[in-house]
Amino acid sequence: MIDRYDLVTRHNPVYSNLKKDAPLSVGNGTFCFTADFTGLQTFFDAYAAPDDGFPLCTMAEWGWHSYPDAAPDASALRLTPFDTYGREVGYAVDARGQEELFRSLRQNPHKFHLGNIGFTLAGKPLTLDTCKAGKQTLNLWEGCLHSEWMLGDIPVVTETLVHPFEDTLYVRVTSSLVSAGKLHVALCFPYGSHHKSAADFTVPQRHTTVLTHKSAQSIGLERMMDGTRYRVTLGFTGLSMDTVPAGVGSLPAHTLILGGQAGGPETLDLAFRFESLSIPAMELVREPEAEKKFLSFTHAKDACSTFWKTYWMSGGAIDYSGSKDSRAPELERRLVLSQYLTAIQSRGIFPPAETGLTCNSWYGKFHLEMHYWHSAHFALWGRTSELKKSLAYYKKILPRARSIAASQGYQGARWPKMCDPRGCNTPSSIAVLLLWHQPHPIMLAELCYRASPDEDFLREYRDIILETAEFMASFVHWTETEGVVGPPYIPAQERHDPTIVLNAPYELEYFRWGLRQADRWLLRLGEAPRFGELAEKLVLPRYKDGGYLAHENCPDTFKAMPFYTDHPSMLAMYGVLPSEKIDPALMSATLDQVLAVWDRESLWGWDFPMMAMTAYRLGRVEDAMDLLMLESPKNTYLPNGHNKQIGSNALPLYLPGNGGLLLAAAMMGASKGGFPKSFTVHTEGLHAYL
Repeated sequence: MIDRYDLVTRHNPVYSNLKKDAPLSVGNGTFCFTADFTGLQTFFDAYAAPDDGFPLCTMAEWGWHSYPDAAPDASALRLTPFDTYGREVGYAVDARGQEELFRSLRQNPHKFHLGNIGFTLAGKPLTLDTCKAGKQTLNLWEGCLHSEWMLGDIPVVTETLVHPFEDTLYVRVTSSLVSAGKLHVALCFPYGSHHKSAADFTVPQRHTTVLTHKSAQSIGLERMMDGTRYRVTLGFTGLSMDTVPAGVGSLPAHTLILGGQAGGPETLDLAFRFESLSIPAMELVREPEAEKKFLSFTHAKDACSTFWKTYWMSGGAIDYSGSKDSRAPELERRLVLSQYLTAIQSRGIFPPAETGLTCNSWYGKFHLEMHYWHSAHFALWGRTSELKKSLAYYKKILPRARSIAASQGYQGARWPKMCDPRGCNTPSSIAVLLLWHQPHPIMLAELCYRASPDEDFLREYRDIILETAEFMASFVHWTETEGVVGPPYIPAQERHDPTIVLNAPYELEYFRWGLRQADRWLLRLGEAPRFGELAEKLVLPRYKDGGYLAHENCPDTFKAMPFYTDHPSMLAMYGVLPSEKIDPALMSATLDQVLAVWDRESLWGWDFPMMAMTAYRLGRVEDAMDLLMLESPKNTYLPNGHNKQIGSNALPLYLPGNGGLLLAAAMMGASKGGFPKSFTVHTEGLHAYL
């Protein structure tokens, strides 16, 4: 039996000096707080300043904002017509002549920083020159961040945690500076921003903060930012009300300063609860509920600890202790931290953004082609309920997906790619032409069902499965003898002219698998199959010179730039998918060509586990491990566990890499001999992949 406490805690991030590129976060899956070495967000500017900086944000999955001049919808967009086997289909790919509309629809709505919480000294900002990082530990077993630091020559200890079921941050500060009445905590509200930092502190006139109540133990504030409205309630003990600035009703510059009373205790306990009231992007409007009592810090810490102990004791585990391979400890560290990071950022009712709830990437919108890489691992690690939460998003946006398909002359439901909670598609020269995410709902639902077979679940997702398959069947161009996945579309490898892409192998085989799987779903429900014959009529993936091509009209896949850059997605049809239409020897030779010529700096974080899955299915276990641990700019894992995409300033973290790593490791760990002989492997609670 695996000692899970030892497995988890031996990978607690422990810092002894400043690490601006790898700050630590606490969260509950729908709300996340990222802190600097002080345990709060004292040095927001310093962390966010570099081009590749790692912002310190407070974010919730409901935290969406739109600028007041945001376009209401995409109905006014001029579409570019693409010939589609003799008929024209329009796509919003060209910004020329409609730049403002195009920009507005891309930038709105966006996630925003709910409120910056940091230390001040007697109401004045601290500087890195006057503060020194000490020992900082993220206790993964208890979900609590413990920060020891120095302000001048005086020590300060901060404990930071998030309630497991509420969007509430709890903070305990201990220092003689608290009892001296000098060390304060400032809550400062920014205006929402589509940029990576999700915050704009330069336009105080564009938003309002109103005091709604004040008592001896709490302060209530209401925030209004264009159509977005939310409430922040502060609870405290050991607080001197004298530190609340005059004019609190208007809160100049949207800042509230709280501190300990001179001559009082050395410990200050604070709680910050964030609640949504009106979020247009979620079509959410609700009146404030009655004020809920805060837990004491001790009770909040106990609740947090109980949740995390339960989380780690349930689900799957992989333990490499005793391994002779020097890579084993680092792989184990990445897996443990990836479980934590996906737990605090990717367990909500929406698919996550690439940067989760840490900061903005692509305005905080989620990309449905990444949903698989973000969340499929939950089913394999025995946490299927977490995947089911975001899977339900497809039910919510099914009417919009039907509308997209119908507007283009297709049947069924065509899922948007880059979207907001309402499923509104975002114009893009690439996104609207992508296709490979269409079978994802079938895949994710199937993984859920295999982990926990249930007839009610079959019925619940019948329409999603059926209408997804209907779109795929109608997108394929059928002749009497065969079906082709033809233009226009952009394959997962985003390097190709959409007007000539024909039978990209991953899309081709994913469509085949999805159509077959839809029939299996119908048969489980006692219904007649509909799509199997069509699946068999799809052509086979094309190859040349001993390797599968990027697509049928790309004979120079391994010879000419840019065709051997970006995702080598032809490998996915025999890693992500178990296609029996693939010649394993030919696929193995294709993998060899990728390893020989592919531009590794252009790979993305999920490419490494994807390639490892292919190598594993081919029986090349040593290669699978080499690929998982390959030294490459986009396969870098920071001390906080995040998969930094070096070379992409927009992505100081990349959760699809973490999710992909968990997926590949579970796939390999669920069977004997899945890892090299140099690894000693103990596993518990893993479910087999396809």
